[in-house]
Amino acid sequence: MDDKEQEEMFGFTGFGKRKKQQPKQAAPISFDSDVRKSGPSIPVPVPVSSLSISNMSLALRQVIEQTSAALDPDAHVHGGAQHTSQHKGFVPSGTTQDHQQQQQLIDEEIDEEDEEDEAQPLFPTSHEAILKEHKKVVSALAIDPSGARFSSGSHDYDVKLWDFGGMGGGVGRPFKSFEPNENYYVNDLKYSIAGDQLLVISGTAQAKLYDRDGEEVTTFIKGDPYIRDMKNTAGHVHELSACAWHPKDPQTFITSSADSTIRIWDIENKRKQKTVIVVKSKERGSRTKVTSCAYSHDGSYIAATCLDGAVHLWSTTSNYVRPNMSNETAHAKGTETSSIVLSLDGRTLLTRGGDDTVKTWDIRAFKKPLYALGGVTTMYPGMNAIWSPDEKFVVVGAGTPPSGNGSPAGGKLMFLRREGLTVADEVQMNSCVVKVIWHSKINQIFTSHADGSIHILYSPHTSTHGAKLLNRQRDKRAHTIEDASAALIEAPILTGADGGFREDAEININAFIGPSAKRKREKERMDPRKSMRPELPVSGPGRGGRVGASATQHIVQNLVRDTMRDEDPREALLRIGAKVDNDPMWTRAWKETQPKPVFQEAEEEKEDDD
Repeated sequence: MDDKEQEEMFGFTGFGKRKKQQPKQAAPISFDSDVRKSGPSIPVPVPVSSLSISNMSLALRQVIEQTSAALDPDAHVHGGAQHTSQHKGFVPSGTTQDHQQQQQLIDEEIDEEDEEDEAQPLFPTSHEAILKEHKKVVSALAIDPSGARFSSGSHDYDVKLWDFGGMGGGVGRPFKSFEPNENYYVNDLKYSIAGDQLLVISGTAQAKLYDRDGEEVTTFIKGDPYIRDMKNTAGHVHELSACAWHPKDPQTFITSSADSTIRIWDIENKRKQKTVIVVKSKERGSRTKVTSCAYSHDGSYIAATCLDGAVHLWSTTSNYVRPNMSNETAHAKGTETSSIVLSLDGRTLLTRGGDDTVKTWDIRAFKKPLYALGGVTTMYPGMNAIWSPDEKFVVVGAGTPPSGNGSPAGGKLMFLRREGLTVADEVQMNSCVVKVIWHSKINQIFTSHADGSIHILYSPHTSTHGAKLLNRQRDKRAHTIEDASAALIEAPILTGADGGFREDAEININAFIGPSAKRKREKERMDPRKSMRPELPVSGPGRGGRVGASATQHIVQNLVRDTMRDEDPREALLRIGAKVDNDPMWTRAWKETQPKPVFQEAEEEKEDDD
């Protein structure tokens, strides 16, 4: 190493002048690893808007022609009026050639834009990101309104929270995992309209509210199971099945349960619900399980499906005694109708039943469905059907049972046209699709599967953020001489975790450079085993010749406090006797007639003169 390199190493170069740093360039993002092997089977071009590109190109050409004519160098002024060379019947050859080149470039750009618009698919299914952290079927899925975070619940009793901002560089792991109720399935998850609270519905009778970071906020009350009338109970008495937030009131949500009720709650009151909707079955006097519930987009209706195949709608301005609209035979009896969604206009209802059918209804004529599609295999309770963001399509997941030729069971994602419920596209999956959510803001489709995985379908051209951030490469800046000199000047402390205390240990400078290495060192120094921290001296009060006490002794001392052992019984009796004489509680009635005790006087023994 020469003198110049040594000066650069210790920061003495340039005589105090700081070198200009080159601007950092973002690493290119590649989505080649997420390309699906089998893309969409039926490509549908994106419809062209009312303002066509030809009209825009014509207007653009007119502007360019006017600009070129105004800036023509051969234009001259004659008699106070401006005349161009074109008025004289003469056009310079150079101007015509430049104008033709400009028109040719514009035409090429417009043709490229037309080809790009035609190549963009209608459904964002060209690429796929897979996250697998659950061990069993993912039965619940929710995305916050911004599309930055989502949560998942499974039959392994866990709820996991995911953040796209912290999963860059291919690290697809949740930032938090917790078990809301021990040994109970997670049935439903819903984010509030502001995205700051998460409502968790598990197999118990109590709903739980968590904040955005997974900290428990409220646990709502459980009702009395021995009360027959469900209107008189303060909460649910059986397993919860689904929940929904009010679309306009952030303080209100509803829950449905197997106790044949839908309850409207206020998040500020965990001791009792606001209103109880008792659902009665068509069989007189019997109850039925409410399998799903939903609000309309304007909050004017509450919709619910039941185990007996019925679908009910209540107006939020009514007293909820009877449903305003009802269809007792919407789906087959005894099957779990697992999904109900209303359209934006509030007139069309979408349901999915356990009888392997998907139906659309007009609530103005609620007796017969508009369209119905059979053969949609429902293998798990809670499998849903949703509208596309423009509500021109219905998206539904299904399972495919194993065939006789030895092919394993799988799943598929189906895109159905709203008119007729005909299949517009199908995407084959490796496992049964349980939950489907199409987030309109980031234009990505989230699916949960029976094998414990979560698939995110997206398009690099039409989707924004979300799963595209998973391919963001970390900025791996190369170590410079300044970093190495700073690491040597700081003189890092070597511990057992760093490989110190050995003569043959080599100092690795790369281990002391960068923010990640700093966090690693701080974490290792907090670990008493890795840092070989000596045991702390025993401190505290002593007893029996020993200093301190164990945790068991501390608990026993707090539980069993025998104070009578250190107290004189004669003094205690005298103290109690004086209190009884001054304030006789039990002998006050015969205090005046009670004879006074006469004690024998003590006689002194006479000593014998002997």
